[in-house]
Amino acid sequence: MSKTALILFAHGARDPEWASPVRRVQAAVLARAPALRVELAFLEFMAPALGECAESLLAEGFERIVVVPMFIARGGHLKSDVPRLLSALRLRHPQARFDLAEVIGEVDSVVQAMAAHVLALSED
Repeated sequence: MSKTALILFAHGARDPEWASPVRRVQAAVLARAPALRVELAFLEFMAPALGECAESLLAEGFERIVVVPMFIARGGHLKSDVPRLLSALRLRHPQARFDLAEVIGEVDSVVQAMAAHVLALSED
């Protein structure tokens, strides 16, 4: 069985507080699965970048990396930038496996959780 790590991959922002919700997701995952390796990476403005994060995990011996796009929807970054970044990683590390998970905002359970939250706002 291969050593698998997850990378929660977000856009990034100049304001460091912007990453707080993604860090909360990371903490929630680790609270449920403390032995799982879960890292954060960002497309721009924040560190580490996806490539840097993946390189670090590979250097530690991880063989499979699952990139989880922490985006609300599949936009231009996910249609062009992310495939390009993953292609470059696959070329540099053909022995490793890089999987791209579904965009978090398009996962049905996440959509349903957002709908439940919105509906709760209408309750008295």
